[in-house]
Amino acid sequence: MQNQWNKLRRGDGVTASDLFAGRDRGYWSGIDLGRMEQKIGCCGFPVARDRYYQYFDVVELQRTFYQPPDLPTIQKLRECSPPGFEFSLKAWQLITHPPTSPTYRKLRLSIPKKTKKNYGFFKPTDEVLGAWRRVDEISQVLEAKVIVFQCPASFTPTQENKKNLRRFFLSIKRRNYTFCWELRGEWADRDVESLCKELDLVHCVDPFKSEPTFGKIRYFRLHGIGGYRYRYTEDDLRNLKAKDFKSPRVYYMFNNVYMFEDARRFKEMMSRLIL
Repeated sequence: MQNQWNKLRRGDGVTASDLFAGRDRGYWSGIDLGRMEQKIGCCGFPVARDRYYQYFDVVELQRTFYQPPDLPTIQKLRECSPPGFEFSLKAWQLITHPPTSPTYRKLRLSIPKKTKKNYGFFKPTDEVLGAWRRVDEISQVLEAKVIVFQCPASFTPTQENKKNLRRFFLSIKRRNYTFCWELRGEWADRDVESLCKELDLVHCVDPFKSEPTFGKIRYFRLHGIGGYRYRYTEDDLRNLKAKDFKSPRVYYMFNNVYMFEDARRFKEMMSRLIL
């Protein structure tokens, strides 16, 4: 038993569920089992995939936001990952961002000038729905549970944007996905909470910047305190660990320059369970 705990702390392929086998409820009394429902990883692969798989069991794909790979590439990615490895992904920018966004520089698709107005901001157009179908196909191959829709600061709380947001999420097939909505613009908490409740969305935030308003799970993207080049301190990580998010499942997805090292340190800290 002690050997399994040591493996869990190191992230050596033993999961918390392995430790439950053969144990009745009384054995686990006094242990906060909810702390075992933590998913820690990075936004993208910051190191070689084989090395990444040694330490983490989840990743958020970023390429799907800029220019989604073809399905054979996605299939190979799924087949070469360890059993039980989880992929979440960031939805294609054609759904959320207009062509004026600098992120379109990484898009290999040529968009005719006359149709540029049809992209982004969840618009009810064939172009946006086509982009969603591509994301849906990829998500099915990856067996993804979570899809993140990140909006730019220019996506403001206008009536038109709210209407398009509603129409989009009410019209697409949800399957078994959890949809996370990350905002960059100035939105009132009450509006975000209301829309998330109505559309069954998870409000995705950086926990060092704000608190989520609604969601059946918690999905955090950690962008660095003050910027992407920030390295989280031990105090930062201890403060994050101490937060009580009251959720059966919490994702901590690091997205800073030092994401690999920071996520490893945080995973090790989270696995220091008191028996």
